[in-house]
Amino acid sequence: MYNLKTTDYDKFYYEKELNNFLPDKFIDFHVHIWKSDMPLAGKSNGGSTWTHLVADEMTAEDMYNTFNTLFPNQEVTPLVFGGVDQNVDAVNDYVVQEKKKYDFPALLRTDYIMTGEELEEQVKKGGFIGLKPYLTFCPPYIPASEIRIFDYLPEEHLKTADKNGWIVMLHIPRSKRLKDEVNLAQIMEIEEKYPNLKLVVAHVGRAYSKQDLGDAFELLKNTKNMYFDFTANVCDDAIKACIEAVGTKRLIFGSDLPISIMRMYRTIDENGFYYNNVPAGLYGDTFDDPHMKISPEKDITLMIYEQIAALKRVAVDMKLSDTQVEEIMYTNAKQLIDSFK
Repeated sequence: MYNLKTTDYDKFYYEKELNNFLPDKFIDFHVHIWKSDMPLAGKSNGGSTWTHLVADEMTAEDMYNTFNTLFPNQEVTPLVFGGVDQNVDAVNDYVVQEKKKYDFPALLRTDYIMTGEELEEQVKKGGFIGLKPYLTFCPPYIPASEIRIFDYLPEEHLKTADKNGWIVMLHIPRSKRLKDEVNLAQIMEIEEKYPNLKLVVAHVGRAYSKQDLGDAFELLKNTKNMYFDFTANVCDDAIKACIEAVGTKRLIFGSDLPISIMRMYRTIDENGFYYNNVPAGLYGDTFDDPHMKISPEKDITLMIYEQIAALKRVAVDMKLSDTQVEEIMYTNAKQLIDSFK
C-alpha cells in the first residue's frame, strides 16, 4: 500500500523554499510505478535496502495524487517506467496499460536476455521512447560487486537504441560509483560508439557525496551527448560539479518516486558515507541498512523537497538564471521527450 502523508511542516517548507523557485511546470524524468501483487524477478544487486522502506507499490493514480499534493501550484509531467524489483514483462504491461489512460511518456524496462528485435517490437508496440536497464537483470553468476554496465546493457541493446535514437536511462553499478574506472570507461565507450542514443546517467552516477565524484568530471566534461539526472541526489557538490562540467543544458531533474517521499535529511561522514536521518519510529527503530539513522529532529520534510532545495542552493551559489533553472527542471527533458513526437 502506498500512503503519502504530509505535515504542516511540509506545507511550510514548500511555500518558503520551493514554490517561488520552481517554474510553473516541470518534468519529473525518473518515476517508477508498479503494483504490490506483481511477481518479483532478478537477484539482489548488493546495494542499499532502505529504498524498500517507503512503499511496496506506486500506482499511476498514486503518482498523480502525489504530484497534486506536493506541488499544488505546478504542473508536473512524469517520465515513467516500472519498478526495479518486479518481473519486467509484468511492469511493462502495467505501464502500457496506464499509459493508455494518462498519456505519459515511458521507458521500457529491459532484461539482458532480450534480443534487439524483441526490444524494437516492445518499444514500438507499447509506444515507449527508450530503455531502462537495471543491474539486477544481468547474468546471474556475476557477483554484485563485479557487475559491469555491459552485463545488463549489452551491445545488441546499445546498437538498437542507437539505430532508433532512444533514451537510455542508466543506473551505474559498482561500489566506487561515478569514479569507478570501469564505469567511466564504459560510459565513455557508449558516448563514442553510440552517438545517436540519448544516454542519461541517473543519480549523477550515484555520486551522493563529494568523495563519490573523484576526478570523474575531468573526463566527463569532454562529452557532448550524454545527460545526467540528479534523481534521489541531495548532494550540492555533485549537482554543482555536473553543471560546471557540462552546463545546465544536460542536467535533468528526477525524483525516483516513490522512494523520494521518504521523510529524511542526509548527512555525510568524513569518509563520504551518507546517512538518511529519519524520524524515530516512522520506518522502524532498527535497520539492517547502514545508511539509515534515527534523528532527534522533529521538523523533517521529504527527500523530493530536499532534492529541489539542493538545486536551489546551487542555483544561488552559481548565480543561475531563471532560464537555466527552467532548463534543468523542464526544458531539457521536454526536448528529449518531444524528439519522439
